[in-house]
Amino acid sequence: MFDFFKKTEIDFIGKRFFFFALSGILMLIGLVAIVQIARGHASLGIDFSGGAAIQIKLDKPVLIEQARNILGEGGIKDFELQEVAGGNRFLVRLKKQTESGKEIREKIVTAFAKSLPGSTLLVEASTEVGPTVGKKLQKDALIAVTLSMIGIVVYIALRFRFLFGIAAVIATFHDVLVLLGIVFLLNKEITLLIVTALLTIAGYSLSDTVVVFDRIRENMKMRKKETFTQVINKAINDVLSRTFITGLTTFLSALSLFLFGGGVVHDFALTLLLGIVVGTYSSWFIASPLLLLGQFSPGKKSGG
Repeated sequence: MFDFFKKTEIDFIGKRFFFFALSGILMLIGLVAIVQIARGHASLGIDFSGGAAIQIKLDKPVLIEQARNILGEGGIKDFELQEVAGGNRFLVRLKKQTESGKEIREKIVTAFAKSLPGSTLLVEASTEVGPTVGKKLQKDALIAVTLSMIGIVVYIALRFRFLFGIAAVIATFHDVLVLLGIVFLLNKEITLLIVTALLTIAGYSLSDTVVVFDRIRENMKMRKKETFTQVINKAINDVLSRTFITGLTTFLSALSLFLFGGGVVHDFALTLLLGIVVGTYSSWFIASPLLLLGQFSPGKKSGG
């Protein structure tokens, strides 16, 4: 692989307390976000807050941006719009409104009739997501994140050692919590797509962490006379180029999705971009330094 960095000797472990403090602040913001989400004071998407989904079909081709502008000018608020396969079909998803489903459908029909005279609009389907369903989805999302954390501990514990598994799950939990806090601060809607992005980043971060842990395990065998601090620093520096190049290529892929993917996946792509940065940061400054807290020694002394 292309050697982006030449024989670096960065003291990652020596800076651990600064980055622990920084991450503590970011995680605190994430905890605040969780509390606000539980209280219903965050910007929750239709999947979690409840709302309506209305599928429409037009007899003439209309660009999605044009359809989005028509709905906005027609007084439709807090909606998501996406194209549906089959030609000239759109799915309009709206947050819980004061109007009834029938009134919303009439507003949509009126908006298109006013902007596109002579065209015909057919409401093919209309469903509502109640608050009970939204709460169930919140619960299911929490269960999905929790099960993924448990899976991480088991996988790392079997592949390495139990302490490695604990360090990996704390770092992964850190990534999810920090990302959630950033999304909350940016006032982005918490949707199932955002939850998908969080779980995706959890897997990405774990992959990065496993690479570093694997090199630490190798160095533990070859550098038995060195302190654990030296072993960890050497391991991170050894894979620095690999981690950076992997992160950069993944970042560029997510960036193209962010720039050209359209409004539907905009927030999803943004979360991935932020997550790649956070995941790379945590594999360097959080996951590996956490191993020191377990007082695990590969040789004569652990060293700090």
